[in-house]
Amino acid sequence: MLRPPPLLLAAVVSLLALLGLGASAIPATAAPTAVPLADDESDYVIIAGAAGLRWDDIDVERTPTLWTLAERGAIGSLSTRSAHVPTCPGDGWLTLGAGNYAERTRSEVAEVCPRLDVAIERPDAIGASLPDQHTVAERQRELSFGTVPGALAESVRCTTAIGPGAAVAAARSFGRVDRYAPELPADPTSTLSKCVLSIIDLGAVDGLTPQRRAKQVEAADALLAKILAARPERSTLLVAGVSDTDRTSRLHVVIADGKGWSGGWLTSASTGRPGYLELVDLAPTALSLLGREVPKKVMAGHPAAHALGRPDDLGEATAAGTDADRQAAAARTVSAWFFLLLAAAQIGLFAAVVPLLRRSYRHAGPTGPTPPPERLVRLLELLLVGAALAVPAAMITGIVPWWRFGQRGLIFFAITGAVLAVLTLITVRLPVSRTRTLGPVGAVAAIATAVVGLDLITGARLQLNGVAGYSALEGGRYSGIGMVGMGVFFAAVLLSAACLAQLVPQRRRPLVVAGVGVVPILLVGTPAWGADAGGAIALTAGVCLTAALCPGGWLSFRRLAVALGIGLVVTVGFAYVDLHRPVEQQGSLGRFLAQWAEGTSGLTLNRLGSGNRIALVTSPLTVLALVAAVFMWAVLMRPWGGLKRLYGIYPPIRAAVVGIAVSSVLGGLLGGAALNVAGTAAATALPLLTLGAMRVLGHAADRTRIVEESVSTDTPVGVSGT
Repeated sequence: MLRPPPLLLAAVVSLLALLGLGASAIPATAAPTAVPLADDESDYVIIAGAAGLRWDDIDVERTPTLWTLAERGAIGSLSTRSAHVPTCPGDGWLTLGAGNYAERTRSEVAEVCPRLDVAIERPDAIGASLPDQHTVAERQRELSFGTVPGALAESVRCTTAIGPGAAVAAARSFGRVDRYAPELPADPTSTLSKCVLSIIDLGAVDGLTPQRRAKQVEAADALLAKILAARPERSTLLVAGVSDTDRTSRLHVVIADGKGWSGGWLTSASTGRPGYLELVDLAPTALSLLGREVPKKVMAGHPAAHALGRPDDLGEATAAGTDADRQAAAARTVSAWFFLLLAAAQIGLFAAVVPLLRRSYRHAGPTGPTPPPERLVRLLELLLVGAALAVPAAMITGIVPWWRFGQRGLIFFAITGAVLAVLTLITVRLPVSRTRTLGPVGAVAAIATAVVGLDLITGARLQLNGVAGYSALEGGRYSGIGMVGMGVFFAAVLLSAACLAQLVPQRRRPLVVAGVGVVPILLVGTPAWGADAGGAIALTAGVCLTAALCPGGWLSFRRLAVALGIGLVVTVGFAYVDLHRPVEQQGSLGRFLAQWAEGTSGLTLNRLGSGNRIALVTSPLTVLALVAAVFMWAVLMRPWGGLKRLYGIYPPIRAAVVGIAVSSVLGGLLGGAALNVAGTAAATALPLLTLGAMRVLGHAADRTRIVEESVSTDTPVGVSGT
């Protein structure tokens, strides 16, 4: 005789999870293919920065030096995230020198960033001093990043700074600049060989007019030509657009030229995607090239690495950088409108459903008032299905390059509307949607699972710089699953598992939920796909709770203990595997555990807490999550709301709702996104739960037909589950 299902469930899920964890140790496709080694160390590192420099500024005729460097060196798009939004020149230079998110601009930026105005004293003919450095350092202590101004300069014996921006980056924590020149000498050969690290301000590219921008870029290119001619042997040159110059945040140029950087893309453990680098990565890169140890306690970035796969044609490669910049800028604007409209539309839809639910409830029983018009019911069902598919439709829209055209917002919404109409029509036309109460729930969940799952398998291209994804401009994530995709995926996976579990006998339901949940857990946690071990742990908790609750009845201690045991096994497994990966391939969980072992995890916890606080008060998804909770409690859980009846007839749905709530809240907190994951999960799940409640209420008065072969599978529309 077989053992009780919970024990078999524990064995199966644990085995599959551990086998999957072994597979998850495979390096990510987006991971760096090579890291600068000891034999690639440089005697000198030169960092040349130009505030505002973008890839669309560079061409072979106007900027021949930049073009030559990009052609032979490794290139990428630089996210200039700092502690100030936008990153103005003062913030960018300070962040560069600290290797951590810093803020020097104290005022709000209306349109254009303030000109870099820094007092520089020359107590002698060699160095310089910044008298306000003490005030700047005090300001950083008020932030949650643990930033130490001048951490890069403090890590080397001597630093040369040329220009005011370079002085901000090269100033030590007490304000001293080792060697300083206000501008590049006519012959900078000796200047560039005085110290192992030189930082040079190439000027700002503010773009107030196209002609002015062109002249500024040409001037920066001319200075770069002088540097290139005078650079010492065995030196590495890093060229970067270190900041924005106006309110619109953009992606900027980054080039590495020197031994070990021939062709290819730049990447780092911070981004995990070829072609992308963060501003905070430049300081660790310089120290790594010089063979110095990176002070992890105060630097948030990671050394840059070299990745293959860049097109042979530089024009094609730079066009990709320009296109990514345009997409990120467009998506950032459209995304705010999309989620505001989504929240408003769903709140309005829920309000419209309330009278129908009340009317359907009063109709239950032998007699009652006239039921709601069939057309109205079908219309609301259609709208609820569309509401649940809105975010997956927005993700699919990323296949079309809508950001390349004029009126980008209108084009995005038009394409999304068309995609949404097609998905909704397919869903409602499916036979299962017409004949089974849970038909639309399962169909929508399957579509959403497929959209996010296929995107993860193919490199998460629809999420990077997508309206329903994450932006490289935010500097939080560049690969794998984002917070929006995580919410959709969690809700869709658990609802899919619940619908399938309803089709089998009660005792086998936990195995079905576990079997359905294993692959998505691995998709989320594997570096090559989701790259979020914390998200995998959150989904594991949701799957375990759903499996424990799906048979229905009271939750026994035995089932709860087995669910907790499985969750603990998978959590420990993910933590162990992530911790023992190479540093450049570790996820956020592995890095946190490594920092905890080194005693430096406090700053990560502070940043995580700060991220949760900001997301909680600024995101429309927070409003949607709270409204969803209130709607479920004040409407759907009422006797006339229908959700209790839905839970009674279909216990796996109740289990899935508990799993979705726990996993989405946990995933958001671990990812520093507060209720964003829960809000997106609610946007997917709540319309489907409302639809199911409408259907069971609409047929609450139907007489039960006794069928001999019935084995509690599912309830067709028109047949009550009693």
